[in-house]
Amino acid sequence: MPHTLLREKVWARITARTIEVFHRGNRVAAHMRSSSDRRHTTVREHMPSSHRRYADWTPERIRRQAGEIGRNTAALIETILRERSHPEQGFRAAVGIIRLVKSLAATGWRQPAAGRWKSARAPSLPSIRS
Repeated sequence: MPHTLLREKVWARITARTIEVFHRGNRVAAHMRSSSDRRHTTVREHMPSSHRRYADWTPERIRRQAGEIGRNTAALIETILRERSHPEQGFRAAVGIIRLVKSLAATGWRQPAAGRWKSARAPSLPSIRS
């Protein structure tokens, strides 16, 4: 369903093979039902642009980039991805941390300081920045 209809009242027609979504009598989405059990099947065009930016990222790509920075960054990113019910929910935080660490490294910041996230209750970008 298009993100522009978030919090709008819609009507859905669901059959064994298709899902159709209607808003004010107009069909706004029609898709074949997914055979993948309980997995996200978001259509890229229905995402807000801020989410589309991360659609090409994979957990493996994020882990690889974090590993290239250092073991503390890799451990932090692994924790973030593991704690989410869907790893994709941690992409934005993970990419933000990778960018922050890379920008800090350019100023002479050293990787061992990244270990301070371990003392934070909930590892996040704000807890790393502080």
